[in-house]
Amino acid sequence: MLDPKIIRTDPELVRKALRDRNHPEEKLDEFLRLDEKRRRLLTEVETMKAERNRISDSIAVMKRSGEDASEIIKEMQAFSSKIKEMDNDVKGMDEKFKDILLNIPNIPDETTPKGKDENDNVVVRSWGELRKFDFQPRPHWDICTDLDMLDFERGAKISGAGFIVYKGMGSRLERSLFSWMLDMHTAKHGYTEIFPPFLVNSASMTGTGQLPKFEEDMYKCDKGDELYNIPTAEVPVTNLYSGEILPGELLPIKHCAYSACFRREAGSAGKDTRGLLRVHQFNKVELVQFTRPEDSPAAHESLTGDAEDILRALGIPYRVVALCTGDISFSCAKCYDLEIYAPGADKWLEVSSCSNFGDYQARRAGIRFRREKGAKPEFVHTLNGSGVALPRLYAAIIENYQREDGSVIVPEPLRHYMGCDVLERQR
Repeated sequence: MLDPKIIRTDPELVRKALRDRNHPEEKLDEFLRLDEKRRRLLTEVETMKAERNRISDSIAVMKRSGEDASEIIKEMQAFSSKIKEMDNDVKGMDEKFKDILLNIPNIPDETTPKGKDENDNVVVRSWGELRKFDFQPRPHWDICTDLDMLDFERGAKISGAGFIVYKGMGSRLERSLFSWMLDMHTAKHGYTEIFPPFLVNSASMTGTGQLPKFEEDMYKCDKGDELYNIPTAEVPVTNLYSGEILPGELLPIKHCAYSACFRREAGSAGKDTRGLLRVHQFNKVELVQFTRPEDSPAAHESLTGDAEDILRALGIPYRVVALCTGDISFSCAKCYDLEIYAPGADKWLEVSSCSNFGDYQARRAGIRFRREKGAKPEFVHTLNGSGVALPRLYAAIIENYQREDGSVIVPEPLRHYMGCDVLERQR
């Protein structure tokens, strides 16, 4: 969440950020109205408490001198009840403040491109040459069905639309991908692997910004235990340190994690829904970093580079896109999307969003650090990005490495994991 001091001292900065995001300003206006009312109430309460203390001193003097103070004491009891009632009003306002703050998005970084929507995003760099075929490339859903790697019909039968069954070498390819990516990020990029729970509580969802705004997109257990299926490993891994004060010498902390991910919202009806392009359950390797505030811009570039390294190693053409203010997610200040090209579907597919959240998530989750012993705690900066998400990467590998006979070449880094060089239909 935002620092309330920023909203109080520079509300126009926040208002401009909301306009740049195309986000409603009602919550900001509500915060400012409530803040003014709270400050007036606090002033009144403090004045009444000072008066109560003065009268209490007078009562003590009267008692010592033998005077009857019963009427004044009775009046003071009513006065104290009024003060207690006003204190409760202040507490209620504080809870309302928290609710308002949870619904105000982050302020975009000054380097985030200004724009209304995805059409204003900026391609900052690209890598690789788009493959030229001497035959008509086919989409992955046809190839994988022919090779008996994926079963879309049975996935829909047992779970519904947007759920896929992986089979045989198709399952092995999926497992090989996230195993290889974890090995890359731990051995080459210096991340510590985490294997988190796939169910988290509402506090964890709130800490990273999924709640309250995106509750309708979540899969929630309905037995009264307030547990949610995670939409990404970002949620449990970021919240590993919720409510903690970390020693400054531990920073930066770099974690990577494999998880299954669950999301109800899978895109607009009828848009990019074939095959693996939009699904409700998918596998992903997530990168999460915790840094000192001054180090987060460089960490953002480094984390993005770690995700890019995966795509380069696989030989998949990609581009890095800086999202504009109207397209970045609710909690982040700056974001790069990595998009890979799938020739069969003839689409650029997003496989990673690499985000710098500043101290926004850390304030929500209460994650702080001390630069040195005895120093005042400060909020860390959090960053994350997919390293990378599998369904679309899987699809792009199949489509980029397909051969005219219907077989698929296995990218060199995966051959040790796969135990083969080519994917062919099993006889």
